[in-house]
Amino acid sequence: MTKTPGLLDQMLARLRGQQHDPISYTQPAASHRARGFGEGNAALHRGRLTEIEDEPEVVQLSNINPAPPDLPFPSTGPRGHRSRMRTRVLEHGAGNLADYELLEMLLFFAFKTGDTKPLAKSLINRFGSFAALLCAPADQLLENSGLGPHSVVALKLVQDAALRLARAEVMDKPVLNNWDRLMDYLTAMLAREKVEQFHILFLDPRNRLIADEAQARGTVDHTPVYPREVVKRALELHATALILVHNHPSGDPTPSRPDIEMTAEIKEAARVLGVVLHDHVIVGNGRCLSFRREGLLT
Repeated sequence: MTKTPGLLDQMLARLRGQQHDPISYTQPAASHRARGFGEGNAALHRGRLTEIEDEPEVVQLSNINPAPPDLPFPSTGPRGHRSRMRTRVLEHGAGNLADYELLEMLLFFAFKTGDTKPLAKSLINRFGSFAALLCAPADQLLENSGLGPHSVVALKLVQDAALRLARAEVMDKPVLNNWDRLMDYLTAMLAREKVEQFHILFLDPRNRLIADEAQARGTVDHTPVYPREVVKRALELHATALILVHNHPSGDPTPSRPDIEMTAEIKEAARVLGVVLHDHVIVGNGRCLSFRREGLLT
């Protein structure tokens, strides 16, 4: 009985030049690799990346003979490029990567094969920057951008990881003594939001951050805020001080008359119950405005 060559035998035979047809191996869905992870092969010659949702992964070996070992780059294909990029990060860190290279490598986890560099560059061109891309809403990322659910989830996870890291820098520390780090955190969280959001930072007696909660989400230029609810939540958390925070999607952090009036109402309501309002920060695009520093809390 003739034994049918296994996959490894076929691959070795192919690499020795004993056969000329590409080998296509379909990995079963129940294998040890995560089912559905990956967005299919990159079809960049057609100008876009196609996604294969919950399909088994297909690995193909093209008709390339092994390069002599003494050449500088024994492999110049996508696999060789990806390996070199990973080695570069492991040896030198990710800090020396350009934004498009960092995005390109993130997309490796979603697109198992193919050159993701053109997609990375086109996404940064479209959204304006790597940071703006991370902050873009998921539905906007999915809309005509060449991304699929797996890659969008990866990007949103990176965004949230960055926010959690920034928040960790201000947790369990007196925020008034770590003002610059607090501003970095608030900027990362709100500077690129397209609608107004109103957050409250609840502080303990040592001015350490107990919680950062989104109180309301509004429109491009208005967020409804109720002083009674703000003070009620402070009492529930046993907070002794507050910092109000909201963003201006226009990018200009200059406070409006309603901003000033609402701040005065919350300050008075909190004072009656022994809660101090330390500040109200408005986050713009690249600049934050402090009511206390501008003399607007008197």
